[in-house]
Amino acid sequence: MRKILIVLVLLGGAATFWGYHWITTAYTVDGPLTAPTRVEIPQGASVRSVVSLLGKQGVIRDARGVSWYLRINGLKPKVKAGTYEFPPAASPRKIFDMLERGVVVHEQLTVVEGSTFADLRKTLEKHPAVLVTLRGKSDAEVMAAIGHANEHPEGRFFPDTYRFAAHTSDKEVLTLAYDSMAKVLAQAWEQRKDDLPIHTPYEALILASIVEKETALETERATIAGVFTSRLRTGMRLQTDPTVIYGLGDKYDGDIRTKDLQTDTPYNTYTRAGLPPTPIALPGRESVLAAVRPEETGAIFFVATGDGSGAHYFSRTLDEHNEAVRRYLARLRQQNAPVKHTTIQTDSR
Repeated sequence: MRKILIVLVLLGGAATFWGYHWITTAYTVDGPLTAPTRVEIPQGASVRSVVSLLGKQGVIRDARGVSWYLRINGLKPKVKAGTYEFPPAASPRKIFDMLERGVVVHEQLTVVEGSTFADLRKTLEKHPAVLVTLRGKSDAEVMAAIGHANEHPEGRFFPDTYRFAAHTSDKEVLTLAYDSMAKVLAQAWEQRKDDLPIHTPYEALILASIVEKETALETERATIAGVFTSRLRTGMRLQTDPTVIYGLGDKYDGDIRTKDLQTDTPYNTYTRAGLPPTPIALPGRESVLAAVRPEETGAIFFVATGDGSGAHYFSRTLDEHNEAVRRYLARLRQQNAPVKHTTIQTDSR
């Protein structure tokens, strides 16, 4: 009888050993994945349901063994919801480490420099990973929703590439972009030159948006900002087409006409002196810096060179500028290129 008891104890011990070896192996062995695999973990999912989901999607080999390992060892992982991308051969141990740390897949959205707030809203609504909560709301309602009621939205959001977890709301992305622009603008304002004809960070933002729309060349931004700064300083009108286009709104069909320049709107800088009432686009960092640290060379005019580089010719006098305009128009005609609106200017004090 004693021998039988000893044998039973040994068998029980062996069974316990092999049982624990089985569940430990199930938890620590390399997984079956041969390629990165994405899995969506729903909000509020229990550990048991997560293990079952991972088993059904072929992420782990032995869901039953993993469940027993967690239970016997008293482990209760705090799984965070979201989209995860598990690497090839990831063991259940590695997978649950990722789930507890919330190593979710980060989606990305790019806000283009020079785009408008309307463009940004459309981009958010089309992004498949963004939780859209603001569709159909007015711009004023959107600004109130992100805590900035009574502020005009144009120019307030920093153009950048933002990374975020799937199902992040449009409100959260907008808040991040707003805060980013506020930080960039505040830092730039601290670096501003003395004796500028702009007096507030918001005026700097307006000027930056015009600079952003006038050139794609980083090397020209400070010089173009200098032209507008010189004009503001002497009381000349800015006479910049992008503000007129912004004022036309949906009426703009891709071409700007003489009648558009003569039709007064708050954004027509041919008919009104000073800055327009709001920014006209979302300016990038370099344009913001150019607005507060302009390079005043004495030039008060500029026109495209027409050589395909995107560069401009800068002039100190009206005669010099009008000659540059003639050269630009002649070059376009030689290239059989469409001639956009460019006029011989007169003094606009």
